[in-house]
Amino acid sequence: MREPTVRTTLRGKGTTVTIGGGGPTVLIGERINPTGKKRLAAALQEGDLSLVAQEAVAQVQAGADIIDVNVGAAGVDEVALLPRAVRTVVEAVDVPVCIDTANPEALAAALEELRRAVPGAKPLVNSVNGEERSLARVLPLVREHGA
Repeated sequence: MREPTVRTTLRGKGTTVTIGGGGPTVLIGERINPTGKKRLAAALQEGDLSLVAQEAVAQVQAGADIIDVNVGAAGVDEVALLPRAVRTVVEAVDVPVCIDTANPEALAAALEELRRAVPGAKPLVNSVNGEERSLARVLPLVREHGA
């Protein structure tokens, strides 16, 4: 007997992407992450999101199906900046986003902004560990926002 497969469908501004279920490989663009990227980290510290928009567009043009958004850098207020970065990405490209943060407050703010920017969007949530305390904070947000 065949084992059941897990599938989920993500929604962006103009595109849906199904993950799992034996479908095609899905490419996640992960260049919007300041780790090891001095230029991006400096721009984020200044609140400049123009590089975020450029990277989102370039990654979609290169074949990315989903854009990962991570603004975690020294000197960056993730709670304030992550929602702005998510909005910047969804205004620049039509594909779904992957919200990448270990900060539950930043995640909540980003999910709320995404809901306002693209009603009906369904993002992927990244950087959630399996610790009970973390799951207790993150899973209700995921459920509430349909992520």
